[in-house]
Amino acid sequence: MPTAIDNASLPSRSKLANIDKSHNLDRLPRLVPRKKAPPQQNPLPVPPTPPLPPPVDPQNFHSHKPTRRILSPHDYEIFEASPTYSLILSFVFSLSQAAADKKISSTYQEEASDAIEKLLSVLYAVEEIITRCPPADQGGSRFGNPSFRDFLDTIAVESPSWHSLLNVQSDSAVVEVSTYLHNSFGNRARIDYGSGHELNFMMWLLCLNRLSILPQSTFPRLSLQVFPRYIRLMRQIQSTYYLEPAGSHGVWGLDDYHFLPFLFGASQLLHHPYIRPLSIHNELVLEEEGDEYIYLDMVRETMASKSVKGLKWTQPMLDDISGAKNWEKVEQGMRRMFVKEVLGKLPVMQHFLFGSLVPAAEGMSREEELGVNPEEKEPEGGEMRVAQDGVKHVHRSDAWGDCCGIKIPSTVAATQEAKKKGEEDSFRRIPFD
Repeated sequence: MPTAIDNASLPSRSKLANIDKSHNLDRLPRLVPRKKAPPQQNPLPVPPTPPLPPPVDPQNFHSHKPTRRILSPHDYEIFEASPTYSLILSFVFSLSQAAADKKISSTYQEEASDAIEKLLSVLYAVEEIITRCPPADQGGSRFGNPSFRDFLDTIAVESPSWHSLLNVQSDSAVVEVSTYLHNSFGNRARIDYGSGHELNFMMWLLCLNRLSILPQSTFPRLSLQVFPRYIRLMRQIQSTYYLEPAGSHGVWGLDDYHFLPFLFGASQLLHHPYIRPLSIHNELVLEEEGDEYIYLDMVRETMASKSVKGLKWTQPMLDDISGAKNWEKVEQGMRRMFVKEVLGKLPVMQHFLFGSLVPAAEGMSREEELGVNPEEKEPEGGEMRVAQDGVKHVHRSDAWGDCCGIKIPSTVAATQEAKKKGEEDSFRRIPFD
């Protein structure tokens, strides 16, 4: 049976107060000030700008029509280590650097260039063809309009006279150079457009540079006059013929069609005194400065073409990039993305064309050796398998394709159809929008 505890056996309060508690205090962990975590380093180095080689020697130059040469992963490995790979990087990054810290309007104060004026006249001639090849009535369909093929066929007919105006001398050189221009506006069979077609426009300009028609002194106006004019022309083509986004819809999270305007545009804003990456969320900045800066113009156009307000929902990568500390970080990121997501993607580069001005390296496959038809002769919606152990290159209208993705109507098409019905303020979101 329990007994009461004898109070005399318990220590008094005075004794408890005298107990040395120092040994207990030693057991407490010491407070250590938190150290600021080191900033995360991007494992991918910033791609440098290789030196641009001199133009070709006309005496040792033999033109031929460009064809696809990246027909297997091994072909791509050869290309990646070739001088042509460096040539492409050099030209694109040199154009980007030429736009650094410049407004578009500042280039109009530079000395006039006959070559630039002729290039702009070519783009105006292409725009005029749109009016001569109106879109066919598709009964409200938002997929690619077949009249786009008539548009491209007309360009092919008139292109030789344009290149004669540009002082491209021989007929064989005209065939080579014009091939890149023809492929700058989209794919004839699939009626789509993507970063690979945009790259073809760059290669058209590169060919003219290699022929000494566009020296480096013209690069600022190429970047800030000719290229923006091409982008505006493409918007008109996309909205007229409902070009579908090539590849998986929204693969960039930047824009459904374009990539390079964001590289050139970030270079423009490198040291701007008050426009920050976060300024793309300010509609007043977009409205007042969008005509001067390509990046802001692209954001403004992207927001206008979407059925949901807010980059967070429609262009999440653009939204994430806006949190960058400065435009230098953005520009470096765009360089990395161009190398990794454009030149580094086999589904994009297997469509790339090699001629004599943009040559393939020794050892790369040829279409005729593998019995592969040129891309322009591929049947619409058909299949093509390139190399038994190489790239499986499939275009299908009813399933996912390994290179070009599922057929998806563009948001531009949705907007245009809504306008026709007077519903531009209330149209519903389309799938994948």
